[in-house]
Amino acid sequence: MIKLVIVIVIALMLLGAIMVFTASGTYSLNKFNNFYFLFKSHLWKVIFANILIFVFATIPYDYYRKLSKWLMIGTIIVLILTLFVATKTKGAGRWINVFGLFNFQPSEIAKILLIIHLSALIERKKHLIKDFKKGFLYALIWIGATVGLIIIQPHVSASVIMIITSFAILYVGGAQLKHILGVFSVIGTLFIPVILLFSHARERMTDYINSLLTGNDINIQVVQAKIALGSGGFKGLGLGNSRQSDLFLPESYGDFIFSVIGEETGFIGTFLILFSYLILFLACLVIAKKSQDKFGQLLVFGLSFHILINAFINVGVVTGLLPTTGIPLPFISFGGTSIILLAISIGIILNVAQQSLRTEELKLAQVG
Repeated sequence: MIKLVIVIVIALMLLGAIMVFTASGTYSLNKFNNFYFLFKSHLWKVIFANILIFVFATIPYDYYRKLSKWLMIGTIIVLILTLFVATKTKGAGRWINVFGLFNFQPSEIAKILLIIHLSALIERKKHLIKDFKKGFLYALIWIGATVGLIIIQPHVSASVIMIITSFAILYVGGAQLKHILGVFSVIGTLFIPVILLFSHARERMTDYINSLLTGNDINIQVVQAKIALGSGGFKGLGLGNSRQSDLFLPESYGDFIFSVIGEETGFIGTFLILFSYLILFLACLVIAKKSQDKFGQLLVFGLSFHILINAFINVGVVTGLLPTTGIPLPFISFGGTSIILLAISIGIILNVAQQSLRTEELKLAQVG
């Protein structure tokens, strides 16, 4: 399973680099007077991400169990700082600039660290996670504090992903379904009114509801994305032959890169992409099952589930099934924080797999 995970992730990254190259050239030439500007920027991030995979694959995952609480406290402090120092982009303050060298998105880090901390918390509480006051409530406090700070940015889509992933981990970890459903009903009651407080999120939600009522598309990006997907047909127009990337589809190299994949590689290409995410998740489930402790099992499940849900939400947005969000296509979309954090996630998963394999080999040697 280790080799399968590595092959799928590297293949997705390589495909992403190719698609960013084909989708960003015209935009790069117009904005930066350099056809390769965005491609080179993305390529360096891909190279760094691959290095991080193998670096984190060598770090014993037990360290995260010991540090998870302090890492989460640090993350919450950074999320609070984000509200005051973040750069506003498209109505949201999500990015922090570090000494003018690079930008990073604290919410992406928070997603990974919350998964780590919940996995450690559930293992520590054991059967108490079934008790609302003695176990479930502790997890709920961490989820609420993290998600609440991210909603305020506002980053609604990231908040939704964190809620879904967190409660999936809680369910797999042994929490009672009635507790999960009860909290979900409260969240559902409060979530929409909270979203409507933010103009940026309110506009997106309004556009989406109007599209459902009128049958029209959500916005120009979705219109052009559907044109791209439709024009690709079964086999696609061929790599480099996208028409929508010639400034018809805004920022086609980013969150909407799936539409360019569909245009250039057709139904075959898009199907293989989605199938790859599914196989990656199933391979990770096998790794989780073989893990020697509950922390490792929940950690692998949570990290791989997070990748899967990001992928399918991105595709849902591109096809107009979901409201427009800022969720990139994992390992493929142009970006920095996302691909780096996902690479770290894969490194952690590989370390769990390696340690499980060593334990199995040791047991077999002792039996022999």
